[in-house]
Amino acid sequence: MTKNKIISIIGTGVIGAGWAARFIAGGYNVQAFDPNPKSLKKLKTDVKKALISLSKIGLHKNASIKNLSFHNNLSDALQNTSFVQENAPENEKLKISVLKQIDHLTDKKIIIASSSSGLLPSKIQSKCKFPNRVLIGHPFNPVYLLPLVEIVKGKKTSQQSALKLKKIYENIGMKPLMVRKEIEGYISDRLQEALWRESLHLVKDGIATTEEIDDAIVYGPGLRWAFMGVCLTFHLAGGEEGMKHMLEQFGPALKLPWTKLKAPELNNMLKDRMISGTKKQAGKFSVNQLEKQRDIFLIEIMKTLNNNQNNKFPNWHKKYNNFKKQ
Repeated sequence: MTKNKIISIIGTGVIGAGWAARFIAGGYNVQAFDPNPKSLKKLKTDVKKALISLSKIGLHKNASIKNLSFHNNLSDALQNTSFVQENAPENEKLKISVLKQIDHLTDKKIIIASSSSGLLPSKIQSKCKFPNRVLIGHPFNPVYLLPLVEIVKGKKTSQQSALKLKKIYENIGMKPLMVRKEIEGYISDRLQEALWRESLHLVKDGIATTEEIDDAIVYGPGLRWAFMGVCLTFHLAGGEEGMKHMLEQFGPALKLPWTKLKAPELNNMLKDRMISGTKKQAGKFSVNQLEKQRDIFLIEIMKTLNNNQNNKFPNWHKKYNNFKKQ
């Protein structure tokens, strides 16, 4: 990677700002565009804040807020770019339109990734002249810290483009997950949504408050999930025989009416309970203060995972450490 390699960030809300910080931390130059002047103006503040957290992990020697430029014109933000990360709102028609414009304004060899969290890539690439280089690159908030990014190909996306995108993300310390089949919601969001639906039912039925639900995750399975996820956790639950015994012993429980996969109606009562519950949880802390606490906590967790020799994925973090050496 050269110091002058340019990344175009299209859309500078929470996700776009996170991407901008991530690429700047990796030593890239970022050209940012957003049709909303307020979002563009706020971008510098957001990136500076993110770089404070990233500095605790390690920055590329060329990393600097000076490598961030702002553009009011889409074409200007795409000049001499080597990669485009689109972050328009989650609206299929809007994304189709934006990607069509980006496709028209960039060289056909440039990879274009969309930060969609559930749309089908085949649909949003449908109006592009060169759809073979258009695909999904779905990150998780905060993008500048969390390494997971789901890569999803559309029907017309080439395997070569997917592999190029994987390499781009690996170069900024991310853990790309190649989704095998095109599907709405991809993998991680589908898992999160299942837990979210159950949470809403528990609040709706008066079984638990938002704080009690969060405690049930934070002090229990969440600690295990951070290290080994769901499947490997249940493998251990089976003792010496692992998953085989786990399925034999607990498999029948899957037929019990424990879960409610269909989401409850989001009526005013449920909305009030969710809003008042989370406000009580936040207490005196503002969203900005909670974000700072979250970032500190995530960094410490990642350090612990990185130092554990038994971690199944010990290599993804090395890009961070390499930043210090370059």
